[in-house]
Amino acid sequence: MFTPRYQNEQTDHLIEALLSLNNAEEAYRFLEDVLTIQEMKSITQRLEVAVMLRNRETYQEIVRKTGASTTTIGRVNRALQYGSDGYSVVLDRLEQTTHE
Repeated sequence: MFTPRYQNEQTDHLIEALLSLNNAEEAYRFLEDVLTIQEMKSITQRLEVAVMLRNRETYQEIVRKTGASTTTIGRVNRALQYGSDGYSVVLDRLEQTTHE
């Protein structure tokens, strides 16, 4: 059983909010309200880095294509290898939807 490291009443409420979204438009609306532009860019960059790491692209290729720092790439790589498998769940599902 997975136990979140940061679980509390506020994070539970955030998770409930995310799960309540019905479509991409609602997700965009919520994220634009709750995140700064820089936070949105950072999160999307990390997801792209995760995709590229999974595809075995080199750090140099990832830096060139995304502009991510090697520190960010390293953090994402550690999360992929030793994290809570959150990236893996999302990446597996994204792969499934692109192959359907």
